[in-house]
Amino acid sequence: MRILNLSKVTETVKEMCIEANHFLSEDMECALRTAAEKEESPLGKQILDQLGENMRIAGADMIPICQDTGMAVIFMEIGQEVHFEGGILEDAVNEGVRQGYAEGFLRKSVVKDPLIRENTKDNTPAVIHYSIVPGEQVKITVAPKGFGSENMSRIFMLKPADGVEGVREAVLTAIEDAGPNACPPMVVGVGIGGTFEKCALMAKQALTRPVNERSPIPYICELENELLERINCSGIGPGGLGGTTTALAVNINTYPTHIAGLPVAVNICCHVNRHVVRCV
Repeated sequence: MRILNLSKVTETVKEMCIEANHFLSEDMECALRTAAEKEESPLGKQILDQLGENMRIAGADMIPICQDTGMAVIFMEIGQEVHFEGGILEDAVNEGVRQGYAEGFLRKSVVKDPLIRENTKDNTPAVIHYSIVPGEQVKITVAPKGFGSENMSRIFMLKPADGVEGVREAVLTAIEDAGPNACPPMVVGVGIGGTFEKCALMAKQALTRPVNERSPIPYICELENELLERINCSGIGPGGLGGTTTALAVNINTYPTHIAGLPVAVNICCHVNRHVVRCV
């Protein structure tokens, strides 16, 4: 049994919130650089170069890479041999978010009630997803999610007979409807299977997979590549102003489902696709 003081969780989450909002992950930085080199549209290439310059300035001057510093989405994989002490886990995570957004001078975008709309003034509470895994480590993924792209996400409750073609059409429909509103080039997370809420969670988690990693399931890997090619043939392009780079990756997660259903969720993220992963 490993004893872990929750002050360590708070400190780690604080640092991750600041890092995620100021620096691109290595996989995203590489993907944007490669996209700028391959973009066929002069205007599209100019926009991608400007995005790259924005990232460099943000990192050098410690300015957020986007003015929408997002709602903090946090995945916690907790080893079942870990025992926390020093408080309540959820409070510790939210305290880390509060400190990170205060000390990092990050925009506070969370409202306490979805209809009354009073700002909480510290960007809490976070949206936290917990899972219990073997071992004695705690793996934390912090993924601040801006709502320009979040608002473009979709869930489709397909019939089993719709099959893989129905999945293709659902994803392409979501991208077409999103158009420029998701701040392309985008990363597309897709969840197939499970239930209404499970497919949405899988789509969100798919966004945290490195964009240079494909699914280990051969036919899903093929589907990821096919959808990426078709999305990039849509002509939406960087900034929605035309070009050959509408998406940087399509990441698909799957799960067993009921004989009567085929749930599909599409969760879109903009070109920054912020995510940081650490173990404590």
